Amino acid sequence: MRAMSPAAALSAALIAAALSSAGMADVDDSALERRHGLSAFGDLKYAPDFQHFDYVNPAAPKGGRIRLASSSGQQTFDHFNPFILEGAAADGASALFDSLMLGAADEPDALYGLVAHSVSMPEDRAYAVFYLRPEARFSDGSPVTAEDVVWTFDTLKAEGAPWYRAPLRAVASATAVDPLTVRYDFEPGVVTRDLPGLVASLPILAKTRYAERAFREVTSDPPIGSGPYRLGAYQFGRWVSFERREDYWAKDLPVRRGQQNFDQIRIEYYVDRDVQLEAFKAGAFDFIEEFTSANWALKYNFPAVERGWVIKEEIPDGRPSGTQGWWINTRREKFQDIRVRRALDYAYDFEQANRQLFFGIYDRTDSFFENSPMQAEGAPSEGELRLLEPLRDELPELKHPAVFGPAYTPPVNTGDGDARPNLLIAQALLEEAGWKVRDGALRNAAGEPFVIELLHFAGGGFDKVVWPFIFNLEVLGIDARLRKIDPAAMKRRLDRFDFDMTVRRFSPGLTPGVSLRTYLHSSAADEKGSFNMSGIRSPAIDALLEEVQKAGSREDLVVAAKAMDRVFRAGHYWVSNWYKGKHAIAYWNRFGKPQDLGLEKPPYARGVLDTWWYEAEASAAVDAARGR
Repeated sequence: MRAMSPAAALSAALIAAALSSAGMADVDDSALERRHGLSAFGDLKYAPDFQHFDYVNPAAPKGGRIRLASSSGQQTFDHFNPFILEGAAADGASALFDSLMLGAADEPDALYGLVAHSVSMPEDRAYAVFYLRPEARFSDGSPVTAEDVVWTFDTLKAEGAPWYRAPLRAVASATAVDPLTVRYDFEPGVVTRDLPGLVASLPILAKTRYAERAFREVTSDPPIGSGPYRLGAYQFGRWVSFERREDYWAKDLPVRRGQQNFDQIRIEYYVDRDVQLEAFKAGAFDFIEEFTSANWALKYNFPAVERGWVIKEEIPDGRPSGTQGWWINTRREKFQDIRVRRALDYAYDFEQANRQLFFGIYDRTDSFFENSPMQAEGAPSEGELRLLEPLRDELPELKHPAVFGPAYTPPVNTGDGDARPNLLIAQALLEEAGWKVRDGALRNAAGEPFVIELLHFAGGGFDKVVWPFIFNLEVLGIDARLRKIDPAAMKRRLDRFDFDMTVRRFSPGLTPGVSLRTYLHSSAADEKGSFNMSGIRSPAIDALLEEVQKAGSREDLVVAAKAMDRVFRAGHYWVSNWYKGKHAIAYWNRFGKPQDLGLEKPPYARGVLDTWWYEAEASAAVDAARGR
């Protein structure tokens, strides 16, 4: 371990004394090394004296603006606090807030000093001490203090959205040791691998802003943040803008150099995706990521593309591709039999949709960790079996073949629209579960018909994908109905799990750990607003989540994640959709990007808002060519 300077040793000793006087464990912090960053497994790519991330242009010019469309699925917003469950926060509002440390987009789990210049912690990570930069400032000019950090933690843990509250249960307390030092203590007995990174990534809010207002109040009042942007002009239901802070305190730090280059970010809201695309083609905004395969295949050959005014490209996405699919609400009795849920999978004809609707550009999602090394494949390895065998009695025998044998993969159709072989299998599964066709409908022993409401938000062009699925369900005798509602009503119903089946997409992250609890853990099944859409309550998954969290190396993490993936897939909690490990983007030729200089795109981020910049000459040339 590197020796500490006398000044650092003295400072650490004073901190230890302060912590002891505050009634904490009497530990000798003087023996702990302060580091400029942290990661789940300890390794860091960038040295303490690094000047900027490798994927940025440190000399990128500042200025101009970028206009893009909302991609959240929301059609409006009513506040600027993205950390609460109530209301609809504006897209992009997270850019208003800084955190203690900031992630690097070319490392899977590394964080480097932002508001905190360094961190120290013992080998077992039972606690972590962060040392704040005295120059950190909020947008109103007031200093960012340890008291603000502690207040933010306490508030998010008590009143924040579920995706904050759930993982923060493992954090016992945050204490302001002095105005520039914060100590987090973690609950005894919990797995602590990810907890320093979790608290280092929390936003930092100004305590003074909430002195006379409730944290969860839905209000249009502008927030006080310490991030690189401040709230600009906006119109509810139309657009919102964020203005780059000329006085941003961290603009020359290594973790920010060459980034946040636009003077203005403006986000436009559209109710209809077809209208949105036409607006982009007309130049109403500058950048779009296309999520509709038919549009990408057919509607991006307009004159501006042919003339080079608009650039169309696909860029690789190195992150896990997510879990988009129809999530089945097992809280409802009709879905509690695993054979019923598996039958629904056999009723979905992905191959037909991919051929007729998606132009063959997608692959079927098999795994919770699709497009990553954590995806289970084939038979379990010895390492996986060591984790799975003790759980054999916790797993119903119906799950055993997919857990202890080849991992479950969705059924395959021919793609010609004839799904009869798989529908026959689905029918047999339903009959085994006690559902038979009588009087023209699928009914249970009590004569009750099988009704499924497929909940989706209005707009978005998803109908053509759903109707073939509904047709196959009706062939089985199921009364299947598509219910389309506005995003606000959709959010309310999802928050209280008021649905049969609904489409959602989640991404487990590059280094899954404590954050998985809100998606899969039994404790989140009935927590309002959690992401446990299916109401999963599985002792085996709970146990394997612990293994994922406590993995001491990336190799161990991959093994534990694969084992958990097998059990999840064997439970048939969702009818998976599709994925593509690329971003399909188009943009008006107004921008420069690090890739133009021969730098590689960071594998774990799109990089647009963080690393691109405005090219005034290129933009003027486009406008002149268009006669603007």
